[in-house]
Amino acid sequence: MDLLQSYTDQNDEDGSPEQVASSPEASPPRLLPAKTSAPKVDDTLLALTVANANQTLSKPIDPTQHLVAFNPTYDQLWAPIYGPSHPYAKDGIAQGMRNHKLGFVEDASIEPFVFDEQYNTFHKYGYAADPSASAGNNYIGDMEALQKNDAISVYNIPQHEQKKRKIEKKKEMSENEDVEEDLNLAEVDNPASDVWLMKNRKSPWSGKKEGLETELTEEQKKYAEEYAKKKGEEKGSEKGEVTADKSTFHGKEERDYQGRSWIAPPKDAKATNDHCYIPKRLVHTWSGHTKGVSAIRFFPKHGHLILSAGMDTKVKIWDVFNSGKCMRTYMGHSQAVRDISFCNDGSKFLTAGYDKKIKYWDTETGQVISTFSTGKIPYVVKLNPDDDKQNILLAGMSDKKIVQWDMNTGQITQEYDQHLGAVNTITFVDNNRRFVTSSDDKSLRVWEFGIPVVIKYISEPHMHSMPSISVHPNTNWLAAQSLDNQILIYSTRERFQLNKKKRFAGHIVAGYACQVNFSPDGRFVMSGDGEGKCWFWDWKSCKVFRTLKCHEGVCIGCEWHPLEQSKVATCGWDGLIKYWD
Repeated sequence: MDLLQSYTDQNDEDGSPEQVASSPEASPPRLLPAKTSAPKVDDTLLALTVANANQTLSKPIDPTQHLVAFNPTYDQLWAPIYGPSHPYAKDGIAQGMRNHKLGFVEDASIEPFVFDEQYNTFHKYGYAADPSASAGNNYIGDMEALQKNDAISVYNIPQHEQKKRKIEKKKEMSENEDVEEDLNLAEVDNPASDVWLMKNRKSPWSGKKEGLETELTEEQKKYAEEYAKKKGEEKGSEKGEVTADKSTFHGKEERDYQGRSWIAPPKDAKATNDHCYIPKRLVHTWSGHTKGVSAIRFFPKHGHLILSAGMDTKVKIWDVFNSGKCMRTYMGHSQAVRDISFCNDGSKFLTAGYDKKIKYWDTETGQVISTFSTGKIPYVVKLNPDDDKQNILLAGMSDKKIVQWDMNTGQITQEYDQHLGAVNTITFVDNNRRFVTSSDDKSLRVWEFGIPVVIKYISEPHMHSMPSISVHPNTNWLAAQSLDNQILIYSTRERFQLNKKKRFAGHIVAGYACQVNFSPDGRFVMSGDGEGKCWFWDWKSCKVFRTLKCHEGVCIGCEWHPLEQSKVATCGWDGLIKYWD
């Protein structure tokens, strides 16, 4: 400090720093910067905030700003976005805030009915309620009209006002009638007057009604007659009136040198053994149907003939034992044949067709003994298996009924009407005292023969429709083809329970009424499937024993020969019947 003091004294006395610097005793001064222990703070934002305090209070927050350097107020946070300098839109409104071409429109919580009411009231009376007002009694518009009408709207006109208007309307109508009576005829006949328009006013449909009453021209009459004739022919063909019952014999002779009929079984046809074997190879193919074959049935007990029902409306019977040729063709149905069934001795058989008719044929002569119909499609036909009840016919119909006929009298003797869908099968059990039926309603029902009351009803949520059922040779079990690609086994005893331990699967039958059957000794279960295969399962183990590729398309039917235990016949929608050994 003494040095600084001396330096300043010399500077003051001499008046120039050069003299001081030139003196040997003088030394140059060293000025050190001031230091502080406080940390360095960038107060630019603070300065800006203070400078623009007045502007910040009024302006909202800029949405492009990623950092807010001050604590905004509630009003600033909720202020609407505005400003021409906004980068997202020409009018300064952000794209996310736009819900209208002109900007942002706020939704008002007004019911559509209330809005319509106020809108129509304003256009009629000139006043309406103000939705923006806090109190409900604030109105806008013509206040004089508001006081005059007591602030009523178009939707709440008082009752006395309505009555008043009705009375006024009636008065106007009566006055108009009086005026019309006084009007001269010239005004009534003048189309330019309102009176003529009121008198001659017609509905838009009046011209059409008059058009129907006009007479047809000769050409139109001729066309109408031809159309009616054509329609009549079509209806006739639908009813089956055109198709005559006839039959053609294809064999050499109907009786042999001993006078025996061609349907008589050979005397040497006997069961070779009681043990069945699965067939391996194709022995013979019968091809005579022009369309698919829907069912086949072996001649009862002997199997020397096989009957086939075709979708070409024909039923054919084929020789199995000797020549292997078609023996007779039965023609009587006008549409595809659905089901066939032999009587016990095979001398007669039943056919059910989509032409809604059931025919009872003589196998030997090919004559139709009788025809039955209820006007509905029969899906299955069966005769009572008892020898003393061969005149009783049961048919499952498309109208959910099982109809029972006495074929001697031709009368319907009973109707079993409990199913909720078309009846698919009829199977006799318990020494033919009862029968089981399956239907499209996915249920099984057990009936006492002759009594139209269900004694057992089987329906579970997991069940599917069962279009084919067969009885095991020991008569204790039923095999039911279920449309969920499996064969289920039910007991024929009192309770008709499902045997959960036996289930045969692997084939694909969903959508097809493929027939299920047993071998004569009961060791094997067989079924066709939708891919043209024939499946064989072992009854005890439920395992697949063998599959045969039999047909192109669906293998719909399969029958085991009643005497020759290793031979099986199959039929398919390819129109072929095949014999396997």
